[in-house]
Amino acid sequence: MLDTPMARRGMVTSPHHLASQAGLAVLREGGNAIEAAVAVAATLAVVAPHRCGLGGDGFWLIAEPGKPPVSIDGSGASAAKADLALYREHGLAAMPQRGPLAAATVAGVVSSWQLALDISGQWGGTLPLSRLFADAVDLARDGVAVSGHQATATAASLTALKAQPGFAETFLSRRKAPAPGARQCLPALAATFERLAAAGLDDFYRGEVGRTLAAGLQAAGSPLRADDLARHRGMRRRPLSLGLAAGTLYNTAPPTQGLASLVILGLFQRLGVTECGGATHIHALAEATKLAFRVRDGHITEPARMSVHATTYLSDHVLDRIAAEVDMGRAAAWPQASAEDDAVWLGVVDGHGRAVSVIQSLCHAFGSGVTLAEAGVVWHNRATGFSLDPTLRAALEPRRRPYHTLSPALARLKDGRVMVYGGTGGDAQPQAQAQVFSRHVMFGEALQAAVTAPRWRLGRGLELEARFDPEVVDALRRAGHAVEMVGSYDSRMGHAGAICRHPDGRLDGAADPRADGCVAAY
Repeated sequence: MLDTPMARRGMVTSPHHLASQAGLAVLREGGNAIEAAVAVAATLAVVAPHRCGLGGDGFWLIAEPGKPPVSIDGSGASAAKADLALYREHGLAAMPQRGPLAAATVAGVVSSWQLALDISGQWGGTLPLSRLFADAVDLARDGVAVSGHQATATAASLTALKAQPGFAETFLSRRKAPAPGARQCLPALAATFERLAAAGLDDFYRGEVGRTLAAGLQAAGSPLRADDLARHRGMRRRPLSLGLAAGTLYNTAPPTQGLASLVILGLFQRLGVTECGGATHIHALAEATKLAFRVRDGHITEPARMSVHATTYLSDHVLDRIAAEVDMGRAAAWPQASAEDDAVWLGVVDGHGRAVSVIQSLCHAFGSGVTLAEAGVVWHNRATGFSLDPTLRAALEPRRRPYHTLSPALARLKDGRVMVYGGTGGDAQPQAQAQVFSRHVMFGEALQAAVTAPRWRLGRGLELEARFDPEVVDALRRAGHAVEMVGSYDSRMGHAGAICRHPDGRLDGAADPRADGCVAAY
């Protein structure tokens, strides 16, 4: 944890130390929180290319003192040609996870950067894209050491990935997964960043870069076309909010699972838990998660297609009714396996108290695997959020946005603190958020301790990191939880992080030891 004692200072946290340093450099040069966050996000596309990149989606929460927080939805819709008939022609009964037909939705992250920078301009932000992308360009061109996480992710899906257009020549070494620490250069990606810096971010969708991407996608066999990119626009939206005893929590609206994150903590507050880190704490959060996921899975889709508005589930009477279903002595059934994806969460707070919480992702590691080698861009596979069953809520249709796990969090507390926090890992995201928030805000645990603490998630059963006290594990088993022990610092728990700004300007920050990141501050 880093603690800065004086006002007018800034702080960055991210899951890679080079990205955190890139954001800190921007803050030191007078950049604001949004400008620093764009620098971090761009650098992460180079140093963690298996988890995020220009070919993925992104969501933001932005808070300026004295004003309501703003949400940015940088998610893309399915191609005009992406319909059920296309997939039936290929003999598919389910959406593929890899390959050109998995590369079926527009990548929206670049549009989210542009919308955020529009707000930055209202704050007086003046740093050019060439400065914000400088670290990303240098690292992509000169090379960066492959992280252990990237090497593991590549090896785990090597057979599927190396068969995809452009992937082997961009990310493999003699068609083998790179070793941790191997030097990785991405010169084509560096050139794309430079082109965007010169032409503007709109070029990604409606300019030279967009035309290059569209041609490469079509040649690979994706249903995406230039018109799909040209039609795309990111959106500024009102975030969901929930009032708790400690303050007001914010998260992203559908089609994300931000609602689930808020419902978990809304239910947990109603269960009257007074201990931190013990079996009762874990049991209550796990049971709240099961109920929140029931709401999520039954209702979350594109907002216009929801029969009940998301805010209904955040009302006191609905949360009271759902909380009454929790049996504090016995675990409810957990029939589903956990949905996983790969992402990066980052947070920045500047010296004026402006705070951003950002998450971006390719969905699964390296997304679809389809790599537009000329641009150095690997395309996401968020289309896996669709179903090929026309009777289901998530049925694939042209120009429709899929369900998203991506959901950054932010809180304004009654004691004057502002907290940005988040996690990664698909279903693990809202669970990590609830654990960090409850430990730090509800029970007063130090911020870094809350992030580092042994973590759990509902996966195949109730998966617990090995660092939990055996007595806690035994108590959970007696309550009926199907406990499975995993590694001491297991990445399946998600990579979490947080920054908390105190009323006097002091900043506390935390980075997850399960990742390669750090807190950077001055």
